[in-house]
Amino acid sequence: MPSSTKLEPSNREIASLGQRIHGRLIRPTDTGYADARHVWNGMIDRYPALIAQVVDQNDVAVAIEFGRRHGMPIAVRGGGHGVAGNAVCDSGLVIDLSGMAAIEVDPVGRTASAEGGVKWGGLDAATQAHGLAVTGGLISTTGIAGLTLGGGIGWLMRKFGLTSDNVVRLHMVTADGRLVVAESDREPDLFWALRGGGGRFGAVTRIEYRLHPVDTVFAGMVMYRAERAADVLALWKRLCDDAPDELTTVASFLRAPPAPFVPESLHGQPVVAIVGCHVGVAAAGAEALSELRRFGPPEVDLFGPMPYVALQSMLDAGAPFGIRAYWKSGYLRGLGPKEIETIVSQTAAAPSPFTQVHLHQMGGAVSREVAGPTAFGHRDAAYLLNIAGGWAEASDDAANIAWTRAFWSAIRPATDGAYVNFLGGDDARLLREAYEPEALTRLEAIRAVWDPEGIFSTL
Repeated sequence: MPSSTKLEPSNREIASLGQRIHGRLIRPTDTGYADARHVWNGMIDRYPALIAQVVDQNDVAVAIEFGRRHGMPIAVRGGGHGVAGNAVCDSGLVIDLSGMAAIEVDPVGRTASAEGGVKWGGLDAATQAHGLAVTGGLISTTGIAGLTLGGGIGWLMRKFGLTSDNVVRLHMVTADGRLVVAESDREPDLFWALRGGGGRFGAVTRIEYRLHPVDTVFAGMVMYRAERAADVLALWKRLCDDAPDELTTVASFLRAPPAPFVPESLHGQPVVAIVGCHVGVAAAGAEALSELRRFGPPEVDLFGPMPYVALQSMLDAGAPFGIRAYWKSGYLRGLGPKEIETIVSQTAAAPSPFTQVHLHQMGGAVSREVAGPTAFGHRDAAYLLNIAGGWAEASDDAANIAWTRAFWSAIRPATDGAYVNFLGGDDARLLREAYEPEALTRLEAIRAVWDPEGIFSTL
């Protein structure tokens, strides 16, 4: 934990901090404070003492030194999209990296370097300008830093590995204000930890990625009425069992949106959708998905060739900023009739039309450490379940939280381990389930080296 001696900063010291950084320092009485303290999850309602909107690594180092000297909790904000709300803290200092959004792409060397405030929409656009990409988040407004540090699942993962598997170098400001570069032959322990071990080691200000040739993909979704969900999941499981590495899919329970491509009779109705991406020859993608598209047939079929950036923003509308979110998540050991029945029956009782339940297909390159050992755990998992409770009004908190917990209680015996990026605010105890015991012990030892006082305990 941060120093037990909390030295409340004086107005003079705060003013001095504001003059020392090149960015903007926001106090609770300042214009813009209300917007600056809010994050994606509308349930997170925290009031930091100071928000430093930094613009360079020097700003980050100055802010960390200030927070440490005064015994303040420190939170580092990249995209602010994490469901647990770790990007903001009460009565502490938030270091907001959103002003650090520079991107450099080397199309010849097939690498990209991006600052910690970059979001996936920006990085995808920059790399796709050269026909290149790295595995990224499924929502374009997600920050690159948080997703990468936790592992990083996405549409390209079964072919090219997790986001963290494609990291070649990270730049971090430590708890004592030093700039450290971590790569395979420089600070190798830290390099191992930062690729999948979460963000509890320091403030990562820049990440360099290995890129892959990706242009048009065969992608989209098919949508079926919810009453067919059990049969659809059984078919999807068979598809996953035989899928090539080029294909990554997600089975999703949701309410059909009032979109032009959805029949009006289906608007607002519960459906099960299979969303997917095939990297490679379009004809091969069509063949890999042929049985799924013939089944029924689906109410909606949007599969076809599309730009990768279009796929990367296709699900954005289902995750609006400010939605109240409460999640439970874990890796499924299998997807047999019992698990399918539990998922279908529990989903049918969801109290909110904004709630979604996702089953992520894992495997492929994820199951192999394609670029050397990383801290990411449970690579042998076949599926990742995310019960993504979402609703609009605070008055509905109790009902939705209770439903999410009941669903989790029913399915948890079939799970083994957790994905750190999907752990909610009351799941800190499950951090141990995100890693094998030996890896967790190593992570804590590395953290003790780089942040012995627990300055970054909120991350």
